Amino acid sequence: MLYICSDHGGFNLKKLLKKHLADKGVAVVDAGPQSLEPGDDYPDYVIPVMRKMQDNSAGGAIVICRNGVGVSMLANKFKGIRAALSWTPQHAASTRVDDNTNVLALPADFISDDVAKQIVDAWLSTKFENTERYVRRLMKVTEAEK
Repeated sequence: MLYICSDHGGFNLKKLLKKHLADKGVAVVDAGPQSLEPGDDYPDYVIPVMRKMQDNSAGGAIVICRNGVGVSMLANKFKGIRAALSWTPQHAASTRVDDNTNVLALPADFISDDVAKQIVDAWLSTKFENTERYVRRLMKVTEAEK
């Protein structure tokens, strides 16, 4: 299951990506907000999604705010979460290959709608390379979380 959430700054991009993913047959849960409410805070939406990921009821997530930094910082506070803030399809793909990211953070104010779709498509279609060096590095990250 793929979750998607935002704050007011990422709301329109979230709506666009939700439709894009549905058109591609990807099952998406919109974790909020459900309406454009200036002043809403991304932690209100990111925290519940990260908790769902920790209890294995979510397979991945896309989190969106104006610059992508707040949502990515918060997501990475949770054990087992590997969130990457990406702004190009190539960068998003590399985060999967090298780091097996499970959360994609997007900067709504700094990418076009078309680029956002390309980033999401690249991230979803790219698999972890699972080579010894990448696995070794991720094991060190997991150890640091203890």
